[in-house]
Amino acid sequence: MKRLSKPHRRLVGWLALIIVIFAGLSYFWTTQNIHQLRTRQESQMSPIIMIPGSSATVNRFDGMIDMLNNMDHKRHSLLKVKVYNDGHIVYSGRIRQGDNEPFIVVGFQNNHDGYSNIKKQAKMFNKAFNQLKERYDFNNFKGIGHSNGGLIYTYFLEHYFNENQITIKRLMTIGSPYNFSEPTSRRTEMLRDFIKYRKNLPSDLEVYSVAGAENYVEDGIVPLSSVLAGKYVYQGAVKHYTQTTVTGKLAQHSSLPKNTEVLDLVERYIVQNGRRRNPTQNQDQDNNQ
Repeated sequence: MKRLSKPHRRLVGWLALIIVIFAGLSYFWTTQNIHQLRTRQESQMSPIIMIPGSSATVNRFDGMIDMLNNMDHKRHSLLKVKVYNDGHIVYSGRIRQGDNEPFIVVGFQNNHDGYSNIKKQAKMFNKAFNQLKERYDFNNFKGIGHSNGGLIYTYFLEHYFNENQITIKRLMTIGSPYNFSEPTSRRTEMLRDFIKYRKNLPSDLEVYSVAGAENYVEDGIVPLSSVLAGKYVYQGAVKHYTQTTVTGKLAQHSSLPKNTEVLDLVERYIVQNGRRRNPTQNQDQDNNQ
């Protein structure tokens, strides 16, 4: 047998070393990946991730969270996440060990109104969401979006959320103007896009759209018809879609997160151990409100 020359032997040695290194890295990556998947599958955490509307900060839901903690006699942790325009993310607060249902509020430096900004905010939220899922390894979560926060959630679900290991169980949008200030007879570009891409929405999702009405026409800022236009986006595309209109005290747009009826709906449908009814019950009535 012809012996290999010294340069060829050196080359074979380097190739063998490279193969061993790659095999080791592959084994390490596979082991780590399996461990992470097992950790996520066994996780008991089901956070409630909240997005405020335009001009609002990560403090938007402070009053709501305090009231919910008093209602269900639990002390849900509160973690606040702010995404800056340059991409860096700042955390404040913490998730208490053993708390399986913390509140996580994600806000943005760019918290301005308008469809172009909503698309940017959805991209920023996706970055924050990817960090959160790596940090906490949850396999499901619930969402709440107030005003434009519901629009950001909608764009995120249609364009970014493509998870095999994580599910969004329920989403509640509060005073979200799916057609901005336009009548439904004149659909905005945003509403047309939401309808166009609604096929990307998770089919097993339960959605609750809550509208406020000071005078049965608007909540002081958002036309009632714009909030109700959410049915064109979600109804028939998700597992359940329910519309509810609240009136009376604190039905004004910015006050909705602390409205007692809204709090009752959040406690009933979003909080894991809330007093949940069958989501199909009275659904037709709610959809026609």
